[in-house]
Amino acid sequence: QVQLVESGGGSVQAGGSLRLSCAGSGYTYSTYCMGWFRQAPGKEREGVASIDTDGSTTYANSVKGRFTISQDSAKNTLYLQMNSLKPEDTAVYYCAANPRVSWWARLLRGGYNYWGKGTLVTISS
Repeated sequence: QVQLVESGGGSVQAGGSLRLSCAGSGYTYSTYCMGWFRQAPGKEREGVASIDTDGSTTYANSVKGRFTISQDSAKNTLYLQMNSLKPEDTAVYYCAANPRVSWWARLLRGGYNYWGKGTLVTISS
């Protein structure tokens, strides 16, 4: 049974940094494509970043140059380092996983079958 548990959310001021973690279990970590998504109040869930089994990464334009996705396969943990945070980054952040995700679907909600419950990130101006 695949389980994903996010942590690291919190409240910071604009310009600050946070690092989110996602601990995975119940599957062979290195064989899954992993992604970070976020959902702001009243908005659709959107893809933020993904990392595939070959280490290739994809980022939403809104976070390029500010966020970095990485993973530690030995710890079955996915990370999202978020720098230069803006109030518009405020959202619940979700970790997602799937055995195979086509390159065009890596930032699409429908590309993933397994989800964590999310961690709240609040950025104040």
